[in-house]
Amino acid sequence: MLVGFGIWCAAQLQNGVPLSGSKSPRGSSDDSVWAEQQQKALVKKANLLRQEEIKKDAEKLLELATELKQSVDKTTENTLSLDVVKKADQIERLAKAVKEKMKGP
Repeated sequence: MLVGFGIWCAAQLQNGVPLSGSKSPRGSSDDSVWAEQQQKALVKKANLLRQEEIKKDAEKLLELATELKQSVDKTTENTLSLDVVKKADQIERLAKAVKEKMKGP
């Protein structure tokens, strides 16, 4: 949930939507420089979090694919394990999730 909030904040800042309506006592140019720096920092943090999630999901995909290969190797031409079908479904869902994360916010 925290990751989702961070990504949402980064997306809002990329679209120019301020996160709060308050102004600081500094001048508007100082505010805009500060806001731009904060926006860049949030975007960078969201990208790093997304990259970490992609890496973790890719590792899980490799693990599932290896398990699927082992399960398929154990089956014969007349049997298809329910476990094989479940693993294939898991791989498909995870691959779609990784693809969406790669597209970005």
